[in-house]
Amino acid sequence: MRIMKSFLDRLGNKVELSFSSNAFEQKAKHVFVICKYLDDWLLTKHSVRGLEFPGGKVESGESLKEAAIREVYEETGATIEGLAQIAEYRVSDQKNTFVKAVFWGKIKSIDKKNSYFETNGPVLVKGNLLDMRFGEEYSFIMKDEVVAECLAFIYKREKE
Repeated sequence: MRIMKSFLDRLGNKVELSFSSNAFEQKAKHVFVICKYLDDWLLTKHSVRGLEFPGGKVESGESLKEAAIREVYEETGATIEGLAQIAEYRVSDQKNTFVKAVFWGKIKSIDKKNSYFETNGPVLVKGNLLDMRFGEEYSFIMKDEVVAECLAFIYKREKE
């Protein structure tokens, strides 16, 4: 197991991030999907937490990739293409530990839907999220080091 970075999130939970698949003994059962539509970041507005990238739990019988595709569509109406897993991170609080797989993908199209489950649908954001993510409209999830490290990884990859 190669941990690239370890830190505390805004809730005081220990977070370990690795830019590899199967980095932890525990299997990932959640997905977090960083995605862009043309030149805009595709976020969703969670009804409680605020603006964040789509994601959620892997359902029974689903692969991580299938869960990522489903969650993006359910929460934003977007169809994703070019999806790749770029990292995994483990969060440990006082009672539980869970692992999330981080995906990066490009959006092919966005459909208008009647329901976006626990979110208010898609939000397209222009600009540098590394700076913008600290605004009060953004979820606490967007403000931790996982997002910073993953966005830096993506920016670097796009320049290559």
